[in-house]
Amino acid sequence: MPRPTTPLLTRPGIRTSALSIIDRAGLDGLSMRKLAADLGVSAPALYNHYPTKEHLLDDVASEIMERVDVSAFAHGWREGLLTWARSYRAALAEHPNIVPFLARGPSRRDASLRRADTVHGGLVAAGWPPRDATMIGASTKYLVLGAAMGSFSRGFVDDVQVYVDRYPALNDAHRLREHADAVDRDSFDFALTMFVDGLAARLAQR
Repeated sequence: MPRPTTPLLTRPGIRTSALSIIDRAGLDGLSMRKLAADLGVSAPALYNHYPTKEHLLDDVASEIMERVDVSAFAHGWREGLLTWARSYRAALAEHPNIVPFLARGPSRRDASLRRADTVHGGLVAAGWPPRDATMIGASTKYLVLGAAMGSFSRGFVDDVQVYVDRYPALNDAHRLREHADAVDRDSFDFALTMFVDGLAARLAQR
């Protein structure tokens, strides 16, 4: 059979290319025209699969959210919260440029809503009042999104002279960039553990 004159499009292939553009150029760098050029097709060909850029971003976001693990809520709210937050951060850390889109909320995305349902249900089943469960879920999300959107350690420069003369308490700050991945990961885990330990103490007082 003769080879097709244009590449065959699939929704997974379109999502992969779209996410690649977002990783390189950010959300504003993605357009249906640029995506079509990357795929070697005309822009109208994409609309047979995704009628709008928003529909495409929803599917890309859903694909990322499928990597977030909420299964540990079956073993208790504390383990569930820790596993959810760590896997959530890990999924977003691979694609930080899409975090602002995900930060808008789950909208109608099934992957996000299923996870929200599991988190909220797991917390309520463990004895948290629904209002508290909502605030715990929101607070955890704030922690995850904040960690995914920026690096504390990479905000410092590696020149010791910037700090040593005027900011003596920051005399080791120039080393932060060198160990940024470990510092950022461990700082997130420290904050998460303190948060969950505090919640456990509060629940025990009820």
